Amino acid sequence: MQIPSGLHELSERARVLWVEAIEIWRSGGWAMIAIAAVAFTLFSIGLNVHFRLRSKGFRKLPEKTWRKWVDDPTKRRGPIGAVLETVMNGRTLADISAAFEQVRMSEIVPFERDLRLMRICVSAAPLIGLLGTVTGMLATFGALGSGAGGDKTMGMVADGISTALITTETGLVVALPGLFFQYQLARKCEGYKAFLAHMETVCTQLRYHKLQKPEAAA
Repeated sequence: MQIPSGLHELSERARVLWVEAIEIWRSGGWAMIAIAAVAFTLFSIGLNVHFRLRSKGFRKLPEKTWRKWVDDPTKRRGPIGAVLETVMNGRTLADISAAFEQVRMSEIVPFERDLRLMRICVSAAPLIGLLGTVTGMLATFGALGSGAGGDKTMGMVADGISTALITTETGLVVALPGLFFQYQLARKCEGYKAFLAHMETVCTQLRYHKLQKPEAAA
């Protein structure tokens, strides 16, 4: 089977870009390994938080649907149904509030912990890049101060400058999208917190009205 010429050219171009990327990565020195570790930690945690928030399904669940679930346990489905199953077992308003507080501790706190770790990674990436820059500049000045001259010195200077520039750029390339990603996830987490707070208000009001009915009948 003959490969189409357009696909072959695209494959060859991708291979050349990959080889160039590897060479650039190697020229960045040891700091690139640290930046890669930070980037892997940052985006792996971010993806984990994203999929966990998405699995809650609170954005796609209409309010009129889960309001029916409050009074009808047989219709409760998914993570939100599980939350209602937990909180609505309380007989008093204090029990429901305590159950919601426990839900927030188990649901929100892990998200906030991961988001804090993401913020640390976002801050660490450009700092590691700056450290690589300082290392590269020291290598450059060391080469200039050696007084050897010739092509060897120029090669050492070029390597030092390459290390200084590449690490700074890579640190910023990791930090900027990481900052945006963390901000978006923080907004989604705040949305989930607001959803739980609204659900607590609705559940408390419904339980309050139920508790008032027997007193009114008496």
